Amino acid sequence: MLKRLMKSALAACVVLPTAAMAADLDSMTPEQLLPLAQKEGSVTVFSLSSRIAKIEKAFEEAYPGVDLIGLDMSSTKQIARLEAEQQAGVHAVDVLYIADTPVVFSKLLEAKRIVNYVPPRVAAQIDDRYKGPLLTQRLSTKVLMYNEKAFPGGSPVTNLWQLTQPEWQGKVLMVDPSQRGELLDLLTEIALHPDEMAAAYKAQFGKDIAVDADLQGAGEQFIKDLFANDLILVPNSDVLNKSVGDATAKNPPVGFGTYSDRRDNEKEGWALQVANNVEPANGILFPAVLTIAEKAPHPAAARLLIDFMFGDDTPTGGAGFEPFNVPGDYATRTTIAHHPDSVKLGELKAWTIDPAKTAAARGRVSDLIITLQ
Repeated sequence: MLKRLMKSALAACVVLPTAAMAADLDSMTPEQLLPLAQKEGSVTVFSLSSRIAKIEKAFEEAYPGVDLIGLDMSSTKQIARLEAEQQAGVHAVDVLYIADTPVVFSKLLEAKRIVNYVPPRVAAQIDDRYKGPLLTQRLSTKVLMYNEKAFPGGSPVTNLWQLTQPEWQGKVLMVDPSQRGELLDLLTEIALHPDEMAAAYKAQFGKDIAVDADLQGAGEQFIKDLFANDLILVPNSDVLNKSVGDATAKNPPVGFGTYSDRRDNEKEGWALQVANNVEPANGILFPAVLTIAEKAPHPAAARLLIDFMFGDDTPTGGAGFEPFNVPGDYATRTTIAHHPDSVKLGELKAWTIDPAKTAAARGRVSDLIITLQ
């Protein structure tokens, strides 16, 4: 792997696409891109999902002669690595499959470290809101998850404020938001809905909320009360999923995780399920975007890969999208049907983040969390 990455980095020092070349590539079909990509020989992608391994196999079968190097990496690490490499004059990565868009927009897009690309083959099948400022491939989640075997009657939590009560003390899990930006986005979104959080408080306790003088609204009060109730921060989603979803557990915790992780229930012995009937919301929907690194060393292969990851013309999206066509993931390409076992997108009780608003509020929420840990 190290040799392959070094090869990519050395190639980047020799051949970098000009703006005119990129414009020409942007208008090409996959058939036109393929011989150019084969000449380049490889494409490197940083991926927020381990499912990139399935894409690697399918892509190389579809396009012989183009080696896909897929690196599973959190959005936070992708941002830090791309910044560090480009500041050092290294251009080794081609494509970023990334979330945490509030930071991506401010640190990468505004700094011109990445460029947007919309494959012409599928452009007409994607709503404008998902084509810019960066291309959204699917909507993912950070939502409240519970163990459906331990709680066969449905979610044991129907109001977020219940998580601040003694019965859930030390029994609510979350991946550390300092390590996964999507969880910081979740907490920020809660803070950005003070009126809804106040209404949910009154519905739960029958009285108006009293917000501490140093806080701004009911959302921030919830965050403070959640931490005070011994919120458990775990290092990664694997730990969270096993703790929440263990099918043999008698009294498991709940946790803010990824709805689509249910896909591994049978393989891992989990019983994960989304807690959808939760007031005022069960979490967030956020965009998973595909974008090209500035001065990508393999610009034709990068575009070919992004086109491929939007799937073929079948209802499931074929090999290029099927790894993501699972309950809890929602395609932005309108020709791809959402998985039949998913809660319908319009019925999922999750807030959809506004990256600009989230970016503006993240600093305050991050500072609040530091004082609570």
